[in-house]
Amino acid sequence: MAKKFNLLIVDDEESLRTILETELAETDEFTVDTASDGGQAINQIQAKVYDVVLLDIRMPRVSGLEVLKFIQEYSPTTQVIILTNYADVKTAIQTIKLGAYDFLAKPYDIDEIFNTIHRAIERKQLFIDNKLMKNELTRRTGNFELVGQSPVFLKLVESATRFAESDSFVLIQGASGTGKELIANLIHRRSTRNNRPFVAVNCASIPDTLLESELFGHEKGAFTNAYVTKQGLVEVANGGTLFLDEVGDISPAIQPKLLRFLETGEFRRVGGTNLLSVDVRVVTATNKDLRAEVAAGKFREDLLYRLNVVTLRVPTLKERKEDIPILADFFIARKNKSKTPKTLSAGACDLLMAHDWPGNVRELEHVLEGAVLLASGDVVDETDLSMYFHRGEKPTMHTGSTELPADPGCLSLEDLEKIHIERVLRQFNYSRARTADALGISKKTLYLKIKRYGMKVAD
Repeated sequence: MAKKFNLLIVDDEESLRTILETELAETDEFTVDTASDGGQAINQIQAKVYDVVLLDIRMPRVSGLEVLKFIQEYSPTTQVIILTNYADVKTAIQTIKLGAYDFLAKPYDIDEIFNTIHRAIERKQLFIDNKLMKNELTRRTGNFELVGQSPVFLKLVESATRFAESDSFVLIQGASGTGKELIANLIHRRSTRNNRPFVAVNCASIPDTLLESELFGHEKGAFTNAYVTKQGLVEVANGGTLFLDEVGDISPAIQPKLLRFLETGEFRRVGGTNLLSVDVRVVTATNKDLRAEVAAGKFREDLLYRLNVVTLRVPTLKERKEDIPILADFFIARKNKSKTPKTLSAGACDLLMAHDWPGNVRELEHVLEGAVLLASGDVVDETDLSMYFHRGEKPTMHTGSTELPADPGCLSLEDLEKIHIERVLRQFNYSRARTADALGISKKTLYLKIKRYGMKVAD
């Protein structure tokens, strides 16, 4: 069963609250709370993260307008639907400008209420996706395909799928580049939380001084430049899965706060005094031996025990070499930008199989990305891999004004792209139209690349 969405009904009319609560709670979609006035609503919002608030405008003491302003500052992902009567429609429209999602006029049609709530939840998800996109711009997103048929890999996928059905914490161990985040995402997609956010946090890439704020949020004025209240990623992930990558790099100062959150689901924003509670499943990953880190005094033993309720080990690429041809075909198809499909030659496949791949799947992907750029035909062969693997003497490759020796060392992808563009230009007698078509890019993009790399070609 999918995780329920949290709703709060705020109205001083008891009969109306009861009707709405009864109708909404009858479904398996929502967990419904109620508040009889604005002050009570604010207290409840400070203690629990709500997806949608149904809010009456006219209430004694603390008005709905004040509650709306509080929600906008304190919990901006929470969607507010204004409850009003026809006499207050003008005021309700003004609340839209203040951030409310929509308004409903009395008497309420229950189908309209359900439809509006569903649209509000969709809007919240779009808001979260945008927030995560900004926070995780440098992370790889959007492609979670698991590729492999080796027994050790299939066993890992089977175990991850089985564990996904529970809410237990999972610790994923494996060397860098093995695909730990893909396994974490598989667990989320096969869980009952798959209709809620999957929030990935790379703990190693965030400084200690910012990690606590990123995870738990902060209050306005908590520190220099904290101009507004900020929700933490644990709030964004509410109801879903929080993936803490490289958890072994979390500093000793943050570890006890993380432990308390894992044990209780409760936390305080930086600079805040209110205790908030969320419902998230935590999946962690590390390339370190956490038991050795515990022995060295760098990682809390009680935190380790809390994290590894279930442990999954991701094999290295060296341990699943039979998957290399499948992975190679997958990466070549994904990296190839031309209209003509490319394949891997038998000799190139032998070179890939002979390598130990210390950088694992990530290294294989980057090697093939460069090889696809170098391949002038529809086959990626040994010559295209010569800069990475050396089997005897290799001839010098001439590419117009640029020469690529057999042992050029490590070239950047920009260098490879320049070499490949020059080669294709020569192949088509410097016809920009035919070159752009072969490369699978527009003539404008080709022109900009020629200008960027300072290539001297005939107009």
